[in-house]
Amino acid sequence: MKKFNVIVILSALLIGCTDLEENPEGILAPELLSSTVADVQAAVNGAYANLAHENYWGRKISLSILLRSDMCDIGNPSTAGRRQDVNNFNMLANNGMTEAFWPRSYIVIGAANQAIGIANGLDVDEAEINPIIAEAYFVRAFAYYHLVRLFGDVPYLEDAVSDATTLDVLERTPEDEVYANIISDLQFCKEWLPMEQPDRGKPFSATAMAYLASVYLTIGEYQNAYNEAKAIIDNESGFNLGLETDFQNLFLGDSEIIESLREPLFTLDFISQENSGLFGDDLLPPLTGISGDQTEGRGAGGGWSVAVPNINVYDRWNGRDYRKRVSFDTVATIAGQNVRFTEFKAADPGNGAVVDRPHIAKYTRQINAAGSGRFSDNDYVMMRYAEVLFIAAEALNEITPGAQEATDNINRIRERARNFGGTVSDYPPDLPANLSKDQMRDSIIEERRLELAFEMKRWYDIKRLQLGPEVFGPQGLEPHANFDAGRDYLMPLTTTQLNINPELGQNPGY
Repeated sequence: MKKFNVIVILSALLIGCTDLEENPEGILAPELLSSTVADVQAAVNGAYANLAHENYWGRKISLSILLRSDMCDIGNPSTAGRRQDVNNFNMLANNGMTEAFWPRSYIVIGAANQAIGIANGLDVDEAEINPIIAEAYFVRAFAYYHLVRLFGDVPYLEDAVSDATTLDVLERTPEDEVYANIISDLQFCKEWLPMEQPDRGKPFSATAMAYLASVYLTIGEYQNAYNEAKAIIDNESGFNLGLETDFQNLFLGDSEIIESLREPLFTLDFISQENSGLFGDDLLPPLTGISGDQTEGRGAGGGWSVAVPNINVYDRWNGRDYRKRVSFDTVATIAGQNVRFTEFKAADPGNGAVVDRPHIAKYTRQINAAGSGRFSDNDYVMMRYAEVLFIAAEALNEITPGAQEATDNINRIRERARNFGGTVSDYPPDLPANLSKDQMRDSIIEERRLELAFEMKRWYDIKRLQLGPEVFGPQGLEPHANFDAGRDYLMPLTTTQLNINPELGQNPGY
């Protein structure tokens, strides 16, 4: 077990001493620290709950990652400026998206550190406590993995905080050290998490290996990335993993359906509960849904048409690909009429939000909840087995160009894409053998773009491969003339944090 000297945890981090004084319930006094295994698990559960908060995956961080890519553009022209600025590379330090998800990220981390701290004080056999500690390490690694890719150097908190004033003088931890800490946490998870969990809302050992593979791929350690991904593939049946037969089933949202699938490695569970203080508040359906849509099953009142793909994304996707059909809604019931996307505005001319473009269907196709799906019980797949196959293929291509194994991994994903509703098509065809290293890399990245469309993966691919000038250029899917490669691969640190601690420093160009 890793050892930490932990006294107390703040439930709200990096928000300034004034707020801490006004909200003392955010601090646990030493005498109130819990002392049972059940309390460790409760603290871990608190970390999970914060992942599903409106200020984290419920809206703020998920939408930011989605809009930052070349796969999703602004639809409603009157939507909040903070969203448009993320999409259009016009962010300032006081952007409301980062001002929300930066502190929520550290609340997640704080809850994980609290669990670790409580566990450290228990006299319990490591076989009993370490699997629970590993859950805390996983959640902490998950939060930092997003922070470091979005901001670069970030303060790394390994211990819970005992003195609020220490938050005012935090330094940013170099990016490579943050990655090293993430890897260390995930290696602990790999060792101590079980081979299986009751459901995929909790990580198991293959989950840790998959995220390790992703981290290694991100930092260019291709052999390690391949080793982790290959170890999962070689023990696919032991981990009860595989590709779902029908691609559509991955995006039906219903908990019972998602929990029955073998493909997810980690899911984030939302709870259909109003007035929950933004916990479990699922905004992806309304944010991506068609404004004014009355189609049964897509939520009451339609969506808000905020995050809508640029028409190029739709037009350049081969219509024979079943995944295109799954990924887009092109027809809606508006003002009592079933209309195609080219007629959305004409069907509801007074609706200034609706836009004549296909909308994302992965979060709206089957929603059984009030408020445009806002209070849904969706389960979102955060990591799935197809991505492991991609990682293994990409990493192997960098190590051993021309390896048939890499081609086979991609063809396995393409084979699944040819199967829809029990009908098998001839598209997409298998990749040809003997592609060059560059051809294979391009094929893999393009296949990732299609297979993982709108799943908050594309921006990270653009960043790690430095594709910005290409994908946001005049011939890109979503041209942005002001994209600046010296600035826009990172987001700005928030004004609030810099006012508290100017020593943090701002990212270049902001």
